[in-house]
Amino acid sequence: MIKIENIDVWGFKHAIRGMRNAMNSWDKSDSMGSGIMINGEYSFIVGENDLGLMRKLYKAGVEHRTYARMIQVSMDITAPLYWWKEMDRYTIGKSQVSCSTMHKITEKEFTLDDFSTDHLLDFSWNRLDDLIQHLNLCRKKFLETRDKDDWWQMIQLLPSSYNQRRTICMSYETVFKIIKERTGHKLDEWNKFVDILKTLPYIKEITGGTEECQIM
Repeated sequence: MIKIENIDVWGFKHAIRGMRNAMNSWDKSDSMGSGIMINGEYSFIVGENDLGLMRKLYKAGVEHRTYARMIQVSMDITAPLYWWKEMDRYTIGKSQVSCSTMHKITEKEFTLDDFSTDHLLDFSWNRLDDLIQHLNLCRKKFLETRDKDDWWQMIQLLPSSYNQRRTICMSYETVFKIIKERTGHKLDEWNKFVDILKTLPYIKEITGGTEECQIM
C-alpha cells in the first residue's frame, strides 16, 4: 500500500534561467509565467525552445542536466516500512520529515489499517491479528507502568508492513533516477510511485514523451 498526497512542484523559472547561463542565451528563452505549482495558484508554461534544450541536456547525461537539480517536488507519502527502507537509498537530492514511530507509537491502539495487508493470505491475516493483539497488550501495559521494557516489546516486534507517513522533497534529478531504476519493480508500491512521478509537469516531454503536461 502506498498513498501519495499534496504534490507541489516549483523551480522551473530559475532552473531555465540558470540552464541558459552557460551560452548566454537568455534571449532565446520562450517560457511564460511567474512560477509553477500543482496545488497552488501560480502557473508556468515551458516554451518549445526551453523544452528542446532541456531535452537535449537530459539526453547528454547527469553532468549536463544540472538544471534538473534546481526543480523541486514535494509530497506526503504514506507507505510501509519495507518500502521506506528502499526509498531511503535516495538520500542525495532528497530531504524528508517523518511521523515519529519512536515517540508516537503509543498514541493510539494498533489496528489492521496501520499495516499494508493487500497481499496477505488467510493464514497470514490470522498471524497479523494475533500480533496486533499482542502489540496492544504491550501498549496498554506500558501506559500503565511506563516501564521501558514494555515499550521495547512494541518497537522490536513492529513488522515492516507498518505504515509510516513522511513529507519528502526531492529534485527532478532524483525523480529521473527513481523512474529509471524502479520501473517494473516487483513491489507494487514502486510501480504506483513511478506512475505518479511520470505525471509530474514536463517529465514526459523532457525524457522524450509527447503528452502535453502544462499546469494552469
